[in-house]
Amino acid sequence: MDKQHMAGIDGDQWAQCVREKGWLWDAASGKASATLILAHGAGAPMDSDWMNDMTARLVAQGVNVLRFEFPYMAQRRVDGSKRPPNPMPRLLECWREVYDQVRRHVTGTLAIGGKSMGGRVASMLADELGADALVCLGYPFYAVGKPEKPRVEHLAALKTRTLIVQGERDALGNREAVEGYALSPSIEVFWLVAGDHDLKPLKASGFSHEQHLALAAKRVADVVRAVS
Repeated sequence: MDKQHMAGIDGDQWAQCVREKGWLWDAASGKASATLILAHGAGAPMDSDWMNDMTARLVAQGVNVLRFEFPYMAQRRVDGSKRPPNPMPRLLECWREVYDQVRRHVTGTLAIGGKSMGGRVASMLADELGADALVCLGYPFYAVGKPEKPRVEHLAALKTRTLIVQGERDALGNREAVEGYALSPSIEVFWLVAGDHDLKPLKASGFSHEQHLALAAKRVADVVRAVS
């Protein structure tokens, strides 16, 4: 199949699917080079300021972005009650369901990924799903304060082309700790100077949050274009 992106055979069917599922679809500015399914992190929804900002940047770089919510977050939208993430099996099931639906409608390069937890769950399925690329924005390599208990076993054997954009001082995966882990050669870790879990740098670094977000979006777009 030609990798050139098309939003399904019937655009109306795709639009209806997005509406029925409660997803957010942002089409690329101009000709699309790829589509990225972008999942939210544990504590903020798919339309948080951070997710909205990153989506806008990716769209401007020629990448279509589809956002969805895990069941616990979708329920919060209904009743306003905060709750912890679903058990991992349910999160994985949700990702599989979303990918299957999107793949039916969207041809061409299809990458998966997300912010923090959303990216981690995607990383556990990337090879299984046959995704063209994996993008993790602020990967939670370990729980806060526990670098000696990393969540990286599956990353050693990952085959999918992977980009992890990580702040050097991320409390869930700082540079010193992460560089000591055994990661698959298919994984590129793109470090942002003095960045935190939201990629925000210290003022003393000489970089701004705006600059780091722009660098992150450009690198993501470059990677997904490279597999097109």
